[in-house]
Amino acid sequence: MRLSTPDLLLHNANVITLDASLPRASWVAVSDGLIADVGLGKPPRDWTGSAAKAIDCQGGTLMPGFNDAHCHVLATAAALLAVDCSPSAVSSIEDIKARLKARAAGSPTDAWIRATGCNEFYLRENRHPTRRDLDDAVPDRPVRLAHRSGHAVVLNSRALALAGIHKDTPDPTYGVIDRDDTGEPTGLLLEMDDYLEGVVPPLSQEEIHTGVRLFNDQCLALGITSLQDATPGNSPERWRLFQEIKEQGILTPSLTLMAGASHLPRFLEEGCAFGYTGTGIRLGAAKVMLTTTTGSLNPPREELHRIVGEAHRSGFQVAIHAVEMEAVEAAIEAISLQTQSSGTPLRHRIEHCSECPPHLVERIARGGITVATQPGFVYYSGERYLSEVAEERQAWLYPIGSLSAAGVPLAAGSDAPVVPLDPIAGIYAAVTRRAESGGHVLPHEAVGVEDALRLYTLGSAYASFEEQAAGSIEKGKRADLTLLDKDLTAIHPEEIKSTRSLMTVARGEVAWEGR
Repeated sequence: MRLSTPDLLLHNANVITLDASLPRASWVAVSDGLIADVGLGKPPRDWTGSAAKAIDCQGGTLMPGFNDAHCHVLATAAALLAVDCSPSAVSSIEDIKARLKARAAGSPTDAWIRATGCNEFYLRENRHPTRRDLDDAVPDRPVRLAHRSGHAVVLNSRALALAGIHKDTPDPTYGVIDRDDTGEPTGLLLEMDDYLEGVVPPLSQEEIHTGVRLFNDQCLALGITSLQDATPGNSPERWRLFQEIKEQGILTPSLTLMAGASHLPRFLEEGCAFGYTGTGIRLGAAKVMLTTTTGSLNPPREELHRIVGEAHRSGFQVAIHAVEMEAVEAAIEAISLQTQSSGTPLRHRIEHCSECPPHLVERIARGGITVATQPGFVYYSGERYLSEVAEERQAWLYPIGSLSAAGVPLAAGSDAPVVPLDPIAGIYAAVTRRAESGGHVLPHEAVGVEDALRLYTLGSAYASFEEQAAGSIEKGKRADLTLLDKDLTAIHPEEIKSTRSLMTVARGEVAWEGR
């Protein structure tokens, strides 16, 4: 039986459905926030005039809304409020100092100065700023300059004193205090966010709301309608904060919040199992950090197996941060031990999987492991990879093509604020393997345009167990859509990066329109 009258009708469109049964269409009808019908040709004549809202897409390309499979909402919101020291804003340490001075001049005298996005590779001096550099700019109040990676910060002398870090302070178990030849801290701290917990004051509620509104505006302008927050510190308190943010309408995209693995017992105590849902928010995988910053695995293999095992037995998918080859191999081993012993299909994930040689690609495929990759890293940091990654490991960097050919389920995200949210930049990089500078990074690891589109839509939905609700334009799925000014499948690959969103529909409502 045909739907009587849709709430929203989008017609005269070039619809890329990503639904194998109807790959292309020309109109989409929406009712009660869901896709009610999809078709070719002209929609039923009476709908055009009777729908609550009919939109002539004028031949624009309508797609499923983008799903960022790995980002950090509050960190990106905080970065939007901080001093921008990213490569697009500064080219030298002197530029950073000038920006810090300007922010200090307009801030209360006791306020911390927060800055973000620093990437020493792209600075003229080709080094990290030090405490002395920051002291030159702001000597009388604490300064925290976050590295673009999210895994390092630089503090000035005032901030180091407040953190209790001095010459005799030992390195924490899994962090590194960088020191000069005399043993004095340089101000650079690696993997020490936990150590600084409570030292750097948190953002106020007003600041959080302001930052999230800015973040939300960016998402909608980019056609992003779903987010997966992969922050390892996500706790029940963070869940309640996001509930409030969603209830107040501050964040529009649907949100899957990963649970920090260390907080998993508390989530379970509060009755929050994997997939637990609230107002526009869903509890996702248990996020596990696995690094080699100190030269050895953190956590060690035995502890990693315990963490993954406890999450698996509790019914939680795990999402393991693994960048280096050694970490990727350990993650595969930990996941495989659980799936071999129980056979429970929890679609465990490896986040990043940056250094992945062929033999590990094969093991990932055999183990049925999902990989959440970041093609945008190739675009925004490709030049750095080619310069700094050991030559014998360069052939293994973000092997998206090899993973795809092996049948590994793939999802894509930005890891914002590490790089910008922009999914178009990621799609361009996945298809061309070109860095922003123009250089190629393993061009043989490129994938086709439709495969790249799936990474940011149906692939991301699959990675979070939402492929029945989102990711393609099919009857009964969420009406999450983006209207683009170009058909990415019909243009030269170099034109992809200039593609723009014209309109974003979230749960059946027009949430953003370009001007």
